[in-house]
Amino acid sequence: MRVIYFRFVLIFAVFFVSKSSSQETLPIYQDYLSDNVYLIHPSAAGIGNSSKLRLTARQQWAGIPNAPALQTLSYHSKVGEYSNAAYGLVLFNDKNGFHSQKGIQGTYAYHLPMGNGKLFNQLSFGLSFTFVQNQSDQRSFFGDRPNVINQIIQSTSYYNADFSVAYHLDGFSSYFTVKNLFLTAKNSLNVQETLDLKNYVLSAGYFFGEGRFIQLEPSIMIQLREGTGDRIADINLKAYKKIGNSSIWAALSYRKYFESNSIENSKFITPIIGLNYKNLMFSYTYTRQLNDVVLTSSGFHQVSLGINLKTTAPRAAACPNINSNFGGF
Repeated sequence: MRVIYFRFVLIFAVFFVSKSSSQETLPIYQDYLSDNVYLIHPSAAGIGNSSKLRLTARQQWAGIPNAPALQTLSYHSKVGEYSNAAYGLVLFNDKNGFHSQKGIQGTYAYHLPMGNGKLFNQLSFGLSFTFVQNQSDQRSFFGDRPNVINQIIQSTSYYNADFSVAYHLDGFSSYFTVKNLFLTAKNSLNVQETLDLKNYVLSAGYFFGEGRFIQLEPSIMIQLREGTGDRIADINLKAYKKIGNSSIWAALSYRKYFESNSIENSKFITPIIGLNYKNLMFSYTYTRQLNDVVLTSSGFHQVSLGINLKTTAPRAAACPNINSNFGGF
């Protein structure tokens, strides 16, 4: 166990000191509140008592042409029922106007059980590698600028990596992830992008009230972007109600950006509703910006669909992200 821990620390140290320039990969929204923590934290791969398949579709600024849109398909599972190793895979398509990026992410995770087994007590590590293809669709561009406007689809690619640690104890959950560890060569599609895109993400929450009429899970998530100094904070509250083989749940998230070069910091409110029936999951997310000046009042819409596969017996008392028997989780 100590040898495995040492190897993870060594790998992390090597990646962390890599020098060069980098590219942003998968955007971070409130997907994690729809039982999709793995999209943000690689150490969540295979962390529960079931394999999880998730599909998300997000549309921003409905009614505005070429508005940002994102689709993801993810799957993560333990290598075997009695194995501590796990793996994960993410496919994503992120489009914003004439620019788009398609990517694939692979993850290896390892979970170290701790304690005497009466409480869920586990330390986890995860490492993800991501390959992304950027495209700039210039076919509708016009003008007399040779070698600048070529009316083609310009394409380039890059790669990156994330390292993640998680610790769970009973109803307490915590994750820390460093994103964009590999600083790869610049491409010609984002020449104005900052050279350092490392993003530090810390999440923590506590699930309580099991056996009561309603269960609650308050949580926070904090991001720090090294290159710009921007900080992002989420404050969340999630409530569950189990009804037979189903559960209904709702979450409310408040996000605020503390941007170093902005006159007014962006603020968002996100209500989420969800339903779990046996091993199936559905959720709808709506995000609205709270600033006085906004591009549109239509908000952001997202739908998430999921299925839990190969579910085993529940672990010791833990949060719903660990035990899939909680109304489908």
